[in-house]
Amino acid sequence: MPRIVAIHEGTVPIGSSISNAFIDFSAMDCSIVAVVSDVVRDGAPVVGYGFNSNGRYSAGEILRRRMIPRLLAARPDELETADGTAVDPHRAWDVMMRNEKPGGHGERSVAVGVLDMALFDLAAKLAGLPLHRWLARHYDLGEPDPEVFVYAAGGYYAPGKGPAQLREEMEGFLAQGYDVVKMKIGGASLSEDVRRVETVLEVLGGDGSRLAVDANGRFDLETALAYGRALEPYRLRWYEEPGDPLDYALHATLAERYPGALATGENLFSTTDARNLIRYAGMRPDRDILQFDPVLGYGLVEYLRTQDMLRQHGWSSRRCIPHGGHQFALHIAAALRLGGNESYPGEFQPTGGFADSAVIAHGRLRLSETPGIGFEDKAALYRVFRALHP
Repeated sequence: MPRIVAIHEGTVPIGSSISNAFIDFSAMDCSIVAVVSDVVRDGAPVVGYGFNSNGRYSAGEILRRRMIPRLLAARPDELETADGTAVDPHRAWDVMMRNEKPGGHGERSVAVGVLDMALFDLAAKLAGLPLHRWLARHYDLGEPDPEVFVYAAGGYYAPGKGPAQLREEMEGFLAQGYDVVKMKIGGASLSEDVRRVETVLEVLGGDGSRLAVDANGRFDLETALAYGRALEPYRLRWYEEPGDPLDYALHATLAERYPGALATGENLFSTTDARNLIRYAGMRPDRDILQFDPVLGYGLVEYLRTQDMLRQHGWSSRRCIPHGGHQFALHIAAALRLGGNESYPGEFQPTGGFADSAVIAHGRLRLSETPGIGFEDKAALYRVFRALHP
């Protein structure tokens, strides 16, 4: 059976001069890992790679002091799949979370998610399958979606960025094949943000269903309601994260008064948090969007538990569009038949985005057949990963 012989960890900068309503990204970084197996193919070991999504900083201390030592100290039989063909991400998850108290997730959920991504990459590579096909086969999910809806997230605030630059950015997204775009709000006055929204709508031919807006948790209830009243006539795709992610009462009140779709969840990091959102935040399964991030929230192992919970509460997987904008979430979206996947064209490099050869057509992206997650098809990121290990 395959064994883990080494785990290498590092940090890579993904910062830029952009900002949203809450933070700037000038000092943003993320953790990267390489999980090396004892299986050798074509003269090299089979290696699984992982990193954390943007928006949360690197979690190297937790990786080095707790998660990686636990995996390396585990007996091989504690980690293997039932058929002995791979390291089991679920059993590895249990090992990583030994002696960890529930709740208060902090950056622990990020550290686990980084390794979880690498373990799924490794499992699919050992099977010689692209991850979406390995997931469909391993979990008996049926045929995965051959292509996935993707939308372009941008419209950040930046020095010197006015209406002309915002228009040019959105026109660039459309030229790349995206049909739906997202922009930031809440970092300017309401009147200025409305003008920015109208600028983007002009690019989209006035079709509000092709534009989503994101406040990144900035608003109190009064401001969230004021923005809701101003945005309602435009019939937008969704109004995202208006208030603090854990202020379920704010969200429930807004849901009562704002008839359009709301979106949230990227800053909730466990199935329990997701369950509380569904119970108490007024979320409407006929229109609202759930954006739980499979990497920031303890990895795909926990995300699968969240999907089970959502089904029990009457939610379709098609209402889920993960935050993150990367290849791992793309495979998950295809295998679990989610509603789509976020994309950050040009931002948060080298981790953000898809394969170098990826082609978006009419807002959809067809997955490749490269084994694993396919990081080898993203040259700049693969170079960063390869520098981690001999």
